[in-house]
Amino acid sequence: MALFHCNFFSAVLGLSVSMDVILPQPQPGARREGKLPVLWLLHGLSDDHTIWQRRTSIERYVESMNLAVVMPAVDRSFYTDMAQGNRYWTYIAQELPALARSFFPLSAQREDNFVAGLSMGGYGAFKLALSYPARYAAAASLSGALHDFAEDAAASEDPAWAAELARVFGDLTKFTGGPNDVYALATRVAKGKTPSPRLYQCCGTEDFLYAGNLRFKAHAEALGLPLTYEEGPGEHVWSYWDVMIQRVLAWLPLTERMKI
Repeated sequence: MALFHCNFFSAVLGLSVSMDVILPQPQPGARREGKLPVLWLLHGLSDDHTIWQRRTSIERYVESMNLAVVMPAVDRSFYTDMAQGNRYWTYIAQELPALARSFFPLSAQREDNFVAGLSMGGYGAFKLALSYPARYAAAASLSGALHDFAEDAAASEDPAWAAELARVFGDLTKFTGGPNDVYALATRVAKGKTPSPRLYQCCGTEDFLYAGNLRFKAHAEALGLPLTYEEGPGEHVWSYWDVMIQRVLAWLPLTERMKI
């Protein structure tokens, strides 16, 4: 495996951004043929593009897989074009894939593209795949923030948290049913003509996001979406995610040509 630390200028954001990329290496003397399948791996609210390598053994876990892993940084944006902030949704959905594919031999084919993330990144992974089901074969949410943020802000007793959500999403009275609402996106995919990405969802039963995960699970199952759900003892901690990302990697619908 080879690990690349990349810094480059984003025209969408108007600033320098970072991403880390893990690439499989051909056997000595062999030549790489074709483009690589890729897992877009997203971070949580308080983290950045380096966190998956610092808190899990992701590089070792993919060592036997012919799979690239791209880990971008998006600040505390919830993978949105922020009402008061940067256009991270446009960056993550449009600019980043094009730039990453210009730097590295990454496939643009739907069957070769997967997205996963934890907490805020779990929300971002489902949002990305359900917004663009023709681009992603599978998406995984680990302890994802899968709730209605308008309800979350209204129920919060922390005015700073409600204010942060408003800075991210804008007028929260318009959140439900909008482009940032993963429940509405799931409904649209279920009723659309494009096949749904395969979905994987897990959450620890002691996690403060557990109730929201149960709610999304019920919603996806009622729609008939292809959802694999797992739960078990666990809190909102890296010891849980280090185990579950291995479950995600084993679940990914890799074709034979992707395997080493």
